[in-house]
Amino acid sequence: MEIRESVFKQLKTASVPSKFKILRLLADGPHCVCDLTLHTKLSQTLISHHLADLSASGLVASEKNGAFVDYSLTDKGRTLVLAIQVLNS
Repeated sequence: MEIRESVFKQLKTASVPSKFKILRLLADGPHCVCDLTLHTKLSQTLISHHLADLSASGLVASEKNGAFVDYSLTDKGRTLVLAIQVLNS
């Protein structure tokens, strides 16, 4: 079985603890950067950078909601979070 390069990129991106924490929070539903800041104690700049990486990997999607941007997991993001949870149990 050959694994696509994008899968390795997704795994590498999700392997950063602070990025995975963001993925876990997004598994509960959409959040804006300000919500993620409160739950992670990370700076807005760092969260925005992480979200850009997660979006580029195809794990997170964004949607403009008034003055805010809400971030949520894509189907691939949800599958990856579930797979990691299974491996961790």
